[in-house]
Amino acid sequence: MGKQRDDIVIRTAVSHDLKSIVKLTENEFRNASMDAKIEDMLGGTPWIEIKAAVLKTELEKNPDGCFVAVLEGEIVGYITTIIVSVASRGVIANIAVSSKLQGRGIGRKLIGMALEHFKKLGLHQAKIETLASNQVGQHLYPSLGFREVERQVHYIMPLSEKKKES
Repeated sequence: MGKQRDDIVIRTAVSHDLKSIVKLTENEFRNASMDAKIEDMLGGTPWIEIKAAVLKTELEKNPDGCFVAVLEGEIVGYITTIIVSVASRGVIANIAVSSKLQGRGIGRKLIGMALEHFKKLGLHQAKIETLASNQVGQHLYPSLGFREVERQVHYIMPLSEKKKES
C-alpha cells in the first residue's frame, strides 16, 4: 500500500530495490557519509561498498521498516530503519532523496512513514543522526520535531603504513 504526494508513491522496499537504492546512495549520499570522509583521508575500501553492505543488511533485517519513493517507476528516495527493542527506539539509519527532487516533501514523507512504522510497533522514541556538514538534515530533522541531544567528534587512524592511493 503506497502513499502519494503528487506523482510520487511511497512504498515498502523489497529486495530487488537494493541495486537502485545503492545507485541513488552513490549519487546523493557521499557528502553525508562518514565512510566517504574516511576514504578521502586514508583510502581503503570504497565508501559505497561499505554503504551497500550496510543497506543490504538493513533491508534483510528490517524489511517492513524500509521504504522507497518512486516516480514513474524510478526510485528517487529511500529510508531504512533499525529497531532497538531494549530502548523501545526506532532508528532512522539512512535516508536519501534525489537532489533533482529535493524540496518536494519526499524526505518528510519518508520520515513520516518510518515514524508511523515505529508507532505501529509501539516504540517510544525515534532517533536520527546526521553530520554537522549536512545542512539539509540540520534543517529538516528539527522541523519534524527531532531535538539535538549531543554532537560527536569522530577520529580515525591507520593501523598500517599503507599510504592512501591517489
